[in-house]
Amino acid sequence: MEEGARAELVERYKEGTRVFAEALEGITDVELDARSGPEEWTAREVVHHMADSEMTSAIRLRRLIAEDAPTIQGYDQEEYAQRLFYGERPIEASTEAVAAARRTTGDILDRLTDQQWARSGTHTESGPYGVEAWLEIYAAHAHDHADQIRRARESAHLG
Repeated sequence: MEEGARAELVERYKEGTRVFAEALEGITDVELDARSGPEEWTAREVVHHMADSEMTSAIRLRRLIAEDAPTIQGYDQEEYAQRLFYGERPIEASTEAVAAARRTTGDILDRLTDQQWARSGTHTESGPYGVEAWLEIYAAHAHDHADQIRRARESAHLG
């Protein structure tokens, strides 16, 4: 990946914290638990998914950098949602976890050398998985889920 493109993705990753927080500003209880469709998650469920996913992704990046050819374990996000009470828990701690995971990981991304950007391992579900592939996925992650939260909030006012 070209250095300029990589720098843009790092900035997008970092701004994801703000974009995600903005999507939740002023959210009501009704909006928090509304679904934009029968198979869609509520904003509350999205927040808890983001916390678990961001903490997991932060560890994945660290393993890719600190370990030689690590195996990166996939997980079933639907099982996490069910077993970890996504539909019931308050969101404050999870929003803090998202911000902290992104802040500490952003500090690492700012310091990576070209050799570290080239490190890789194997993902149990998708095969070869490197630091740059990680960045491509997680640079968009918060933005995508912020959009999902906005759709869920809007649906609370349609019915």
